[in-house]
Amino acid sequence: MYTIGIDLGGTNIVASVVDDEYKIIGTSKTPTNSPRSAHEIFDDIAEVCEEAVKAANLTMADIDSVGMGTPGTVNQDGIIEFANNLAFNNVPARTMLAKRLNKPEEKIYIENDANCAALAEVWKGVACHENDCCFIVSGTGIGGAVIKDRHVHHGNALHGGEFGYMIMRYDQDEKKYYTWSDDGSTVAVTKRVAKELGVDYHTLDGKEVFDQADNNEVYKKYVDEYYRTLAMGIYNLQYAYDPSMIIIGGAISSRSDLLDKVNEQLDIIFSQLTHAHVRPNIKVCQFGNDANLIGATYHYIQRH
Repeated sequence: MYTIGIDLGGTNIVASVVDDEYKIIGTSKTPTNSPRSAHEIFDDIAEVCEEAVKAANLTMADIDSVGMGTPGTVNQDGIIEFANNLAFNNVPARTMLAKRLNKPEEKIYIENDANCAALAEVWKGVACHENDCCFIVSGTGIGGAVIKDRHVHHGNALHGGEFGYMIMRYDQDEKKYYTWSDDGSTVAVTKRVAKELGVDYHTLDGKEVFDQADNNEVYKKYVDEYYRTLAMGIYNLQYAYDPSMIIIGGAISSRSDLLDKVNEQLDIIFSQLTHAHVRPNIKVCQFGNDANLIGATYHYIQRH
């Protein structure tokens, strides 16, 4: 049995063929070039699927099922109700993909990308022995997933795991609330550094800001604030849901000093909040950029 896993991202569309041993044997990629019409994007998805199948020396007839991870809110009928960075509203993704790939709709599974990444870690990654965990995606914004009994908890309004909406700060002078995505994204760090330096934030390299934080006082000020906000979010998730593990994914997860920096901030929190005794069990995701593809495959397996 062969499965196609698709990662529909705001930047790229990636499709991979996964074999019986759940190894990737063929991959294809193309730029998303959004915003465009859903029909144009799904035409490209079908094309990269065909190319991935050819790369695996197979034909589409060999493919049993297809799983896709996508940004936004996805309901059980495979409809992407809303995806801001793709400009999607009520896109019937399962139907559109089934027609283009000539597969029955019951063989097509669509899931939110953060949920797919979390499922990958639960299936074969760092959380493979855990039942209840939280997955944080930290990049240009904050996303995430809640796993309960090894399944995604979607929530009443399909917003389970939307940690980026959590309010993390209120500015008394501005009379304004700030969410975790506002305060805790890597883009927020770059924008604050740029504002203090009086430069256009597009001229700054976010990775360089983090890499050179120990050598630049302005960089360090806002990088430390990033890790402080991340630690606060992790602390809050631990006491709201009490998971056995909290996994960090997204672009920041590639940093070798990530866990040390977060734990330094948690040390400060626990030194002040002495009534708190449950220390979060934090891990970095194992699968990186392949997580959405692998998780989309596991989503299908769970259903069957």
